[in-house]
Amino acid sequence: MGCCASNTAGGGSKASRMARWRSTGIIGLRDSKMKTFPDEVIVMERAVRTLDLTHNKISDVPAEVSKLINMQRLLIADNLIERLPGNLGKLQSLKVLMLDGNRISCLPDELGQLIRLEQLSISRNMLIYLPDTIGSLRNLVLLNVSNNRLKSLPESVGSCASLEEIQANDNVIEELPASLCNLIQLKSLCLDNNQVKQIPDGLLKDCKSLQNLSLHNNPISMDEFQLMEGYQEFEERRKKKFDKQIDSNVMISSKGLDVGVDK
Repeated sequence: MGCCASNTAGGGSKASRMARWRSTGIIGLRDSKMKTFPDEVIVMERAVRTLDLTHNKISDVPAEVSKLINMQRLLIADNLIERLPGNLGKLQSLKVLMLDGNRISCLPDELGQLIRLEQLSISRNMLIYLPDTIGSLRNLVLLNVSNNRLKSLPESVGSCASLEEIQANDNVIEELPASLCNLIQLKSLCLDNNQVKQIPDGLLKDCKSLQNLSLHNNPISMDEFQLMEGYQEFEERRKKKFDKQIDSNVMISSKGLDVGVDK
């Protein structure tokens, strides 16, 4: 750990800055040229609600981060982090964890202890697998693992009962777990640029909230996709969503309605 890059990082003197942090619970230190996790954040302990360390050069998250037990949002994207401490799991209040653009190759099993976590984004890293304990994240709504080195998603992901969106583009995923069919809240599943040859048989039938399934640049054909049980119902949901976007004047691709699979 270390001190901030300068006493003016984040604005004002160190004393006034820390007084403001303690009052608001919000610590904003993005783009502060820090190379180490700041000591002055750790000493705030229970006062911290949101910590934003985005776009620095931090390479290590210290074990002492577990003292921030009331923290709800940890934003530490675009740094040089290679690993996370196991006692990250003690951050029981955490709802948002943003780790995009680091050098992380694996996540600790203790991740599953973050029972209030709603958003986990760890795109643009070096992940080769996800821990089975991810299935304990029953409040997780968004999972973004795009641009990694994943060959599969764990079977346990089907236990993330609140999941609405999975982004797993640009990996080397060959196979999808059958447990995805358990995700009845799932609205969007994005798997562009992988090696997926087939999707679980019951996915379109059982995931009754699914409106977007994107499988571009995978070895699966439109013909196979259309033959799946539940395809017509999925197509109706997808078109209904498209119509709502039109009614709301939402900008869409010039290509119109994206069928989600290459022909």
